[in-house]
Amino acid sequence: MSTTTNSVKPDLGSLRIDDKRRGGRKTGKVLGALAAVLGLAVVVTGGVFAFRNQTPVVEVATAQKAGVGRPTLLNASGYVTPRRRATVAAKITGRVTGVFFDEGMHVPQGFVLATLDDSDVRRALDSAKADRNATEAQIADFQVQLKNAEIELHRAQELQAAGVQSQEALDNARTTADSLRAKIALTKQQVVASEARIQEAQQAVDNTVIRAPFEGIIVSKDAQVGEMVSPISAGGGFTRTGIATIVDMNSNEIEVDVNEAYIARVVPGQPVTAVLDAYPDWQIPSKVRTVIPTADRQKATVKVRISFLKLDPKILPDMGVKVTFLGDEPTGKKGEIAPAALIPPAAVHEDSGKKIVFLVKDGRLERRAVTTGGTRGTDLEILAGVNPGDSVVVKGPENLKDGQTVEIKK
Repeated sequence: MSTTTNSVKPDLGSLRIDDKRRGGRKTGKVLGALAAVLGLAVVVTGGVFAFRNQTPVVEVATAQKAGVGRPTLLNASGYVTPRRRATVAAKITGRVTGVFFDEGMHVPQGFVLATLDDSDVRRALDSAKADRNATEAQIADFQVQLKNAEIELHRAQELQAAGVQSQEALDNARTTADSLRAKIALTKQQVVASEARIQEAQQAVDNTVIRAPFEGIIVSKDAQVGEMVSPISAGGGFTRTGIATIVDMNSNEIEVDVNEAYIARVVPGQPVTAVLDAYPDWQIPSKVRTVIPTADRQKATVKVRISFLKLDPKILPDMGVKVTFLGDEPTGKKGEIAPAALIPPAAVHEDSGKKIVFLVKDGRLERRAVTTGGTRGTDLEILAGVNPGDSVVVKGPENLKDGQTVEIKK
């Protein structure tokens, strides 16, 4: 009896994914993509909206009054510096025993600023004087001996002439007298040497007194009683090298660095207007004293020194100052329009063939057409459209519009 075995095949159809399930996944992917696109659109829209609503920041400058008279050739800044300024120090090393000044004090030339301990040098001076006195006493002793030797020489000459005494005795008497004269001459030279040593010791004593080298104002007090001072720097940082700093206020002048590209506009004797940073409304008439004949290769500048035509006690050393180098008097042509104001050239823009500026008033822009003239130094003349004191935009976004709200950069 034969048995037939039937092979059972696996039903692969049961593993197929249901069409409804696959359709659900596709729908979820489409919805996720749409949500991402919508989210990105919202972000971009919000960013554009925020950017449009952002207040632009601008830099402004104040229009200056165009003064009549000499034109401005160049502007520069520098500092007040005295030509005579000295840090007074001692010539010797010593301990300070007295200080007789304070900052701001006006002192005449030769005023005693401080004293040093002079006990050692005074003993040296007393010793030199004692040596001189002892030498002078020797001279007196030798003179007494010489007087007696001259008497004996005279007696020996008479006895030798009478034939009573030998020539040898006469020679001995003459030698004794000559020797005493030589000793007296030597001792006198020793007195001169003693006087020189006394002067040297006296100079050492005088060096313990520090005096003002010239009339001026004390601007720095650098030593106190009990401190050690020395003309040279000592290790450890406990020894001072100066007593005081004194300034001659009558020698105050201005020192500025001028770009070498514009130094040709500066000549000695040229009129200058100076304005101290501490007193911005005070214009001080000045003039160029000298142009230092060397350039700084690092900064590409040339140093210029300017003298005040009239000094004032308010002008202090190291004050900041702005100077304006002036040109020749204008010719004043007939019918020529005088400029209304001066502004930086960066404030003027071209728009449809016209020159315009943007003024800032109450936080909003005002577009203003202007008529320009020539240049004065680094500024541009405005014949019409801007008044002195107006705030003009010199730097900001390119898409500025009339009436737009702006923020001024501090």
